[in-house]
Amino acid sequence: MNLHQIMAVQFLFIILIFFFTFVSADISPGSTLRASNPNINWTSPDGTVSLGFIPISSSNPTSYSLSISYSSIPIWSAGGPSTEVDSNSVLQFTASGNLQLLNGSDYVIWQSNTSNLNISSASLKDTGEFVLLRNGNISAWSTFENPTDTILPSQNFTLGKTLSSGLYSFSLLRSGNLTLTWNDSIVYWTMGLNSSVNVTLTSPSLGFQSIGILSLYDQRLSVPYIMAYSSDYAEGSDILRFVKLDSDGNLRMYSSAEGTGTMSETWSAVSDQCRVFGYCGNFGVCSYNDLSPVCGCPSENFDFVDPRDRRKGCTRIKNIEDCPLTATMLQLDHALFLTYDAELSSQVVVVGTTACRFNCLAGDNCQASTSLSDGTGQCYLKASDFVSGYQSAALPSTSFVKVCSPAEPNPPPDQGNLRGSDWKLRPWVIPVVVLATVVALFALEGGMWVWCCRNSPKFGELSAQYALFEYASGAPVWFSHKELQRATKGFKEKLGEGGFGAVYRGILANRTVVAVKQLEGIEQGEKQFRMEVATISSTHHLNLVRLIGFCSEGRHRLLVYEFMKNGSLDNFLFMTEEQSGKFLDWEHRFNIALATARGITYLHEECRDCIVHCDIKPENILLDENYNAKVSDFGLAKLINPKDHRYRTLTSVRGTRGYLAPEWLANLPMTSKSDVYSYGMVLLEIVSGRRNFEVSPETNRKKFSLWAYEEFDKGNVERIVDRRLLDDSVNMEQATRAILVSFWCIQEQPSQRPMMGKVVQMLEGIMEIDRPLTPKPVAEGSASGTSINMSSNASAFSTNSTSVPVPSSSSSLQTAELEGASSTFKIRADVKLSPDL
Repeated sequence: MNLHQIMAVQFLFIILIFFFTFVSADISPGSTLRASNPNINWTSPDGTVSLGFIPISSSNPTSYSLSISYSSIPIWSAGGPSTEVDSNSVLQFTASGNLQLLNGSDYVIWQSNTSNLNISSASLKDTGEFVLLRNGNISAWSTFENPTDTILPSQNFTLGKTLSSGLYSFSLLRSGNLTLTWNDSIVYWTMGLNSSVNVTLTSPSLGFQSIGILSLYDQRLSVPYIMAYSSDYAEGSDILRFVKLDSDGNLRMYSSAEGTGTMSETWSAVSDQCRVFGYCGNFGVCSYNDLSPVCGCPSENFDFVDPRDRRKGCTRIKNIEDCPLTATMLQLDHALFLTYDAELSSQVVVVGTTACRFNCLAGDNCQASTSLSDGTGQCYLKASDFVSGYQSAALPSTSFVKVCSPAEPNPPPDQGNLRGSDWKLRPWVIPVVVLATVVALFALEGGMWVWCCRNSPKFGELSAQYALFEYASGAPVWFSHKELQRATKGFKEKLGEGGFGAVYRGILANRTVVAVKQLEGIEQGEKQFRMEVATISSTHHLNLVRLIGFCSEGRHRLLVYEFMKNGSLDNFLFMTEEQSGKFLDWEHRFNIALATARGITYLHEECRDCIVHCDIKPENILLDENYNAKVSDFGLAKLINPKDHRYRTLTSVRGTRGYLAPEWLANLPMTSKSDVYSYGMVLLEIVSGRRNFEVSPETNRKKFSLWAYEEFDKGNVERIVDRRLLDDSVNMEQATRAILVSFWCIQEQPSQRPMMGKVVQMLEGIMEIDRPLTPKPVAEGSASGTSINMSSNASAFSTNSTSVPVPSSSSSLQTAELEGASSTFKIRADVKLSPDL
């Protein structure tokens, strides 16, 4: 063999080596991979990296992902790590150069969008990069340029690229900061350059070295800036290290020795996993069991969305919308609801813990709140529908979450049960069991005898006669709990549920139909409870619901009222289309408004002792068979707290959002003027047929009460009146008068509101009504507990006149200033009220 032959053989050998090393890894258009045959895949030249279908889990072998994997560890997935396909799915490398993943129905789940780019082949490299090539060697598309959840060594991560895993994402900002974000809205972790590096970056990029160094590169940096080290930095050989965004929202470094198929964590961005926003899902609360994070629900008012996967969060057993009248705040000690700077749905105020709680309770959209005890006095009000919780004994904070009453805290942690092997039968156990059995038998026999006697006609007739005598005498009738159980058929037919408890329909032994209210949160002893009940039952007025009797037996506290056939006013004002038969015409509405005002006037001004209702709302205005209005639940606020009912703070009263006077939120003393505010809101609802806290495109997203004043100021009274009444004969003079009265009643300052007696006179038309001041929303009051004073020196009312001035947008307006603790509020007004109103 001559020299030329030897050189030819050597050249051919080199060509063969090149072919088997590189060309054999190329994939031609028209190639396919099928999930039904996961053992066939495309591999890199050294065989360490492969592209193919891999099972999601061993427990679900019919669900796959199309992934690039290193020793069975996924390092890139088509469509992202959460994309799952079935066993009929296929990956096609089409003749047009497009890479597409289809399910069994030939639906395109993911594609590279590289058709018509002159793609000639594809290649999977030993580095883990899969590329589509044009003209033989020019990269037209690659997985390094389109990452999913992993950064590999030699991969350049630049601006505009994102790692994603579920709702979590990782990105690089132009400032050089690394960020972790939830749902593209909440940045819960960031890492940037050291303050000593004072440069403005132009085109930063992030790179990860195979020895375990995460570095930031930019032409303005003289040397790469090291962001993080792997804990096994530069150790060992044949180790693949990579950065991965996990499904739990944490960014981590991992190391995997070749051929092992296992990986170990060597660094994490968020050291405290419970600080990852949304880790336990909506309303989930993250805590630690030993060293591992666990997810739970705030209380027994919640259920897990998926008990098999507690990270999916919790949901209220009863939605707040279904119990707007009985919402309360559940307290969570040593807990916080995660709030980060970019969370626009949170409001930060500086108030005490009590105000932090009740500001949220009164807020229309507030779901939860957190009061920090770190010296800042900050309170975070969470208006978002997504709330992420964290509870730990080391947290100096108290949180509250809005739930339907009653709040049911979680039981204390299980302290462990006694093991059977540790329990021994004591000698005294057998005689105690025998004695208890004998006593139980005697009690059962006696109970059956009493039950039979109580249900006999003779006994029932005697009981009915006694009840009638006691009721006729004006004294409240005492009922046993069993009697009321029998009357309500086991509390079966619920009429409704208010701020003080549920109400059930019942029939007494004398065939009287009644409404039985089960009270909650009663603090008094037996004697004092009976005294308060006697006071309530002695309050008689045509427009007050009559109290017939009561039950005070152990923990059972119930009140028995006369039955109101047509239920509460809200069922008629805010009815749905299916309830169109309950429509009230204007005459009925005005009579209801006037009757309600008369009932409240009696409580405030005509009783021996002034009774502040504390919860005036349509749900507490009941209608009899002739649609006559009567006020219910008066006097119950005093049952909840035995302090003087004339002056109360918010912590001692149950109120209802939308009807709370500003002084309630400011934690100031409450008087009868607080009821006047609530009545004003109800009066506006009677006229409009809409909730006063309603916001809609029609009201320019403003609360209805504020929008209504603007329309009134423009002379558009018809827009305020319930549109369902406009086809009916509406007395516009009465409607205008009622609207004027409502605006006076909902003034921010109690001194500006009229007494209820004068409200009645204004509604009756025997008192002239001047133009009201501009109402202000409750939220603009002094929520921090600082009172706001306003001078007032001229009366707005004069008697013996029936005129009602027509509103005009051109009226001259004066400006009154309300000076608070730290800011000045301005309102428009042409009159000031006298404080003696």
